[in-house]
Amino acid sequence: MGLPELPIAGLQWIEPTVYRDERGCFFESFNERVFAELVGMPVRFVQDNQSLSRRGVLRGLHFQQMRPQGKLVRVLRGEVFDVVVDLRAGSPSYGQHVSVTMSAAEPRQLWIPPGFAHGFLVLSDEAELLYKTTDYWDPADERAIRWNDPDLAIAWPTGTEPLLSAKDRSAPSFAQARPVTV
Repeated sequence: MGLPELPIAGLQWIEPTVYRDERGCFFESFNERVFAELVGMPVRFVQDNQSLSRRGVLRGLHFQQMRPQGKLVRVLRGEVFDVVVDLRAGSPSYGQHVSVTMSAAEPRQLWIPPGFAHGFLVLSDEAELLYKTTDYWDPADERAIRWNDPDLAIAWPTGTEPLLSAKDRSAPSFAQARPVTV
């Protein structure tokens, strides 16, 4: 079920077994028992979030400071360039990032434990994402880091200038972010 480990401890691909035949396909997108075995601990999800965005939209890099959320991210439609940044206090990979391309054509999911900033850029005409979270969204606790911060040096796909929310356009630098205690 799981794919090879990603270069930052705790991040993990989750790949369901897909049953295909002439009618289409079927897969179990989440099974609590199997998920706990794959990540090595029980995880309780409390909220599902879904977004629909058009080509060029960049959402992120978002995180919660006091109530960090673990996220299980899946692309339902389209394709995205997904980025996570390690903000865990004391982590040997603090400030490092991982970027991956995710697509609805491959039903794998990305497990992002609490303590990471997360963002994505839509590569297809539209993309729809679904992600489960381990804590509730708290607008007073939400933080962001500038998507193009030179200290992070994220190699976003080139092309046109991304479409950003006002909050993401004015996000502070990575140097201004405080580590997240998990």
